Amino acid sequence: MLQVGIILHQAKSGRLIVRLSKEVSPGVVALEEGGRRLGKITELIGSVKKPYASIAVVSSRLGKSGDPVFVIR
Repeated sequence: MLQVGIILHQAKSGRLIVRLSKEVSPGVVALEEGGRRLGKITELIGSVKKPYASIAVVSSRLGKSGDPVFVIR
């Protein structure tokens, strides 16, 4: 697993907003630290220098602010 960012907050839409530290593509599955599936990265937002991602959550148990987000290489 590769850490790609940190959860900032949950948007009003229910999606998680993540500050990215690595490049990712929409459609990639996002995971919690233990390997549990958070959801799918649906869109990339922000500038190239400070990118963010929106994750459509698939679990009722959400990650919390400050938690790392991972993807499988």
